[in-house]
Amino acid sequence: MSDDFKLGWEEWVALPDLGLPAMKAKVDTGAKTSALHAFDIEPFGPAANPKVRFSVHPIPGEEEISIPCSADIVDRREVTSSNGESELRYVIGTDIQIGKRRWPIEMTLTHRGGMSYRMLLGRQALGEDVLVSPGDSFCQPELSFDIYHSHHVREAAPSRALRIAVLSREAHNYSTTRLVQEGERRGHVVEVIDTTRCYMAINALAPEVHYDGKRLPRYDAVIPRIGASITPYGTAVIRQFETIGTYCVNGSAGITASRDKLHAHQILARHKIGMPATAFANSPKDTDNLIDLVGTAPLIVKLLESTQGKGVVLAETRKAAQSVISAFRGLKANFLVQQFVKEAAGEDIRCLVIGGRVVASMRRVAQPGEFRSNLHQGGHAEAVRITKTEREAAVKSAKAFGLNMAGVDLLRGETGPKVLEVNSSPGLEGIEKASAKNIAGVLYDEIEKRARPAPARKRTVRAPRDAAAKRADEQT
Repeated sequence: MSDDFKLGWEEWVALPDLGLPAMKAKVDTGAKTSALHAFDIEPFGPAANPKVRFSVHPIPGEEEISIPCSADIVDRREVTSSNGESELRYVIGTDIQIGKRRWPIEMTLTHRGGMSYRMLLGRQALGEDVLVSPGDSFCQPELSFDIYHSHHVREAAPSRALRIAVLSREAHNYSTTRLVQEGERRGHVVEVIDTTRCYMAINALAPEVHYDGKRLPRYDAVIPRIGASITPYGTAVIRQFETIGTYCVNGSAGITASRDKLHAHQILARHKIGMPATAFANSPKDTDNLIDLVGTAPLIVKLLESTQGKGVVLAETRKAAQSVISAFRGLKANFLVQQFVKEAAGEDIRCLVIGGRVVASMRRVAQPGEFRSNLHQGGHAEAVRITKTEREAAVKSAKAFGLNMAGVDLLRGETGPKVLEVNSSPGLEGIEKASAKNIAGVLYDEIEKRARPAPARKRTVRAPRDAAAKRADEQT
C-alpha cells in the first residue's frame, strides 16, 4: 500500500475466502484484534492441521440467512472485551477486501449474536497507510446485502473444508481407503466410523448419534458403506443422521429397498425398467408354476440376501431347478426364480451412477465355465462403451431407488438392457481400474456441490402504505 487509504468508523467489507461477499464492519482502532461474530463454532481435523467451522448471519436481524464457513486455525488466544470479560477464542487467517484493496488479516471468532455489526476491524488489521476518520462513514464503495438473495452467492461460494464420515466396518479396504485419501487431498477431514459401534439417543428435541462413549459431532456429509449382513442396523444409523439433518449420499430407504431383491424387482417393475422375467412364491406346491412363469430351463435361482454372486445358482434343466428350489425351501430361505439371458454369454455391465448421471462403466466377463461375472467370483473387468438406452436404464434405475450413488448391473438382451441389480454400496476398485477414472473424486464433486450454502429466497418487497390507509386499519 503506497497512498493513504481512508476508512470511516463503519465500512462495507468482504471476506471472499469465507464466502461472505458483503458485510458491515465497525472500524475500531481502540481494539487490538479483529473479530467475527459467528455461531456453531466447532474445531475439527487432526492436531497437526486443525481447522474450525462456523456459521455467520451476515445481515443483522435476518437469521434465516446463514453462511457456513471453515478455515485453518492459526492460534487460540484469550481476548478481553470492552466490558472486561475474558474469552478464549480461535484465531483464523483470511483475506479481507475493502473497495479495490485486498490483504490478509487475522481474526478471532466469537459468538455474540446481539451485536449490531457482525465484524469488528481492529488496529492489527490496518496498515500504516490506513487513515481512519472517526467522523465519517463508508468512505469506500458501498456493497449490498441483496447479493445473499442471489443465486450467484451459491455459485461463487469458495471451497470449504468439510467434515465427512464414512460408515464402514472395513477401514482398510480399497473403497474406504480411496474415499479417505481423496477427501484429505481436497482438504476435507474424513473419519471412518464403524457402523456397528454407533448407538443412538432417540428423542424429539435433540436426536444424537454416539460412538465410543461420546456424541458424534455434526458432519457435513455421510458416505454409507453398509455391509449386507448389517443392513437393518446400518440403515437405522443412517436414519438417525437423516433425522439430525445430515446430508447422506444414499438414504436409508434406498439402501433398504436395494438390499431386498424381491422389493428391488418390484420397484424396477413399477418404473417399467427392463429386467429378466422374475417369479416368487412361498408355497412348495407352486414350484412348477413358478418355473413356468419365467420360461424353460436353464434358469437362475437366487437367494434374496445374496451378494457378490453368492447364493446364485444356474439350473441347467427343469429337474435341476426343482431340486435347487426344494433345497432352498428346506433351508427356509427366501429366493427368486429368474429367466437366464443366454445371449449375455457370461457377461454383464456395471454402470456407476453418481448424481443422476453415468460416470463410468465396465464389462465384467466370467471365467470359462462360470456364468457369474462378479469380480469376487473370479471374473475380470474391462472398459466398455454403453449405448444411450443402457445409459438411460441405469440412470432411471438409480433414480427409482432414490440413490445418489449406485452400481447398476445389467445384461445386454435381445430386446434391450435387462437390469439385474442396483447396488447401493458399489465397490470402487474394479470400476476405477477398468475405467482409469477418479471415481472417488467425482463423488466428492457431488458432495461439495450439495454442501454449499443455498441461496436465500428473494424477499417480497411491499410498497409503503400512506398515513390515511394506516389510520383506517387502526379504526377497524
